[in-house]
Amino acid sequence: MKCRHCYAPLELTLVDLGSSPPSNAYLTAADLDAPEKWYPLRVMVCERCWLAQTRDFAQAAELFSADYAYYSSYSTSWLDHCRRYVDAMIERFELDGSSHVVEVASNDGYLLQYVRAAGIPCTGIEPTAGTAGVARARGIETIEEFFGVRLGSRLAEEGKCADLTIANNVLAHVPDINDFVAGFARALKPDGVATFEFPHLLRLLAENQFDTIYHEHFSYLSFTTVMTVFAANGLRVFDVERLPTHGGSLRVYAQRADTGSRPMTQASRELEAEERAAGIGDTRLYSGLQGAAERIKNDLLTFLLDARRDGRRVVAYGAAAKGNTLLNFAGCRGDLLSYVADRNPVKQGKFLPGSRIPIVAAERIERDTPDFILVLPWNLRDEIVQQLAGARKWGARFVTAVPKLEIVP
Repeated sequence: MKCRHCYAPLELTLVDLGSSPPSNAYLTAADLDAPEKWYPLRVMVCERCWLAQTRDFAQAAELFSADYAYYSSYSTSWLDHCRRYVDAMIERFELDGSSHVVEVASNDGYLLQYVRAAGIPCTGIEPTAGTAGVARARGIETIEEFFGVRLGSRLAEEGKCADLTIANNVLAHVPDINDFVAGFARALKPDGVATFEFPHLLRLLAENQFDTIYHEHFSYLSFTTVMTVFAANGLRVFDVERLPTHGGSLRVYAQRADTGSRPMTQASRELEAEERAAGIGDTRLYSGLQGAAERIKNDLLTFLLDARRDGRRVVAYGAAAKGNTLLNFAGCRGDLLSYVADRNPVKQGKFLPGSRIPIVAAERIERDTPDFILVLPWNLRDEIVQQLAGARKWGARFVTAVPKLEIVP
């Protein structure tokens, strides 16, 4: 395999997590009588541009199908994050009723609902039919396609260039990262701004966040590599913010390389220097994740086996993609975890891919009074613990496995 960006041969392995089905390919009861497709899950690092990327095994159309089950509107903390983002962008870039905002991977309209409420014309781009339908029901114009040069050029030809384009947690999801980024250079107005949010590779490495690796994530991104990819495809980075979301993310601001005039900020220069000092271009930086992943797997299995031996019941909360990576790498099945509860009704009544653990409504936990609740989306632990605060009445304790096994009193 060659690098998705610079086409150099890939030889350096970051982590090998064995094999698993796509993390968002949730199963129906009927699916339990049929085989699942499992793919190897291995991440390589390009030693020329330092883009970390999954090996090519699954096609994007298989991963992001019409029944794709990730809906963004079921996390209150994420919605708060998006509301604050919209307010900040309106103020910083003086957006108003004469502006046009385009969000790529707009999902169920979770963010554009705030743009629309502010009276700013907006368009969503979302290839998965289920989420796009929910967005349209909210009154948000949505184009049901994958984004790239072709669609970006079409928007320009139709006079729909954007003052602001938004790409939250999608840059990692695209197989052709060059085509995707180049599409923004075509869809922006001459003085337009594009923002991209994505988990920061340095945080993934420092905090052993191997469960954020799954087939739907084609790339794992550093600021250094993003600047390289953008420069090669018609965009120039001018600012960056560090965010707490998804275990530590970046919000990168970019403009058209041919017409943008905003100077590069001090924050950008500092992060570039920080990554260089951390060894972003040194193979040694990428050597520790495999051992950390195996330790986390072993610690989780030991905890679950000990709980079963002692007659204590463990259930999980949050049917998240990262949880599927963790459970399938560890080989967990329904004998160790009775079920996983989730607020998303689209997932309820289905089964986790691979492990085939049933997904139930969150109210089930209160009826069953388990001893331990394993929080799979650890990045939302505080929010989830607050939602399930009633579990403390019967002495339940909360558990997270990443970056290390931790039992919350």
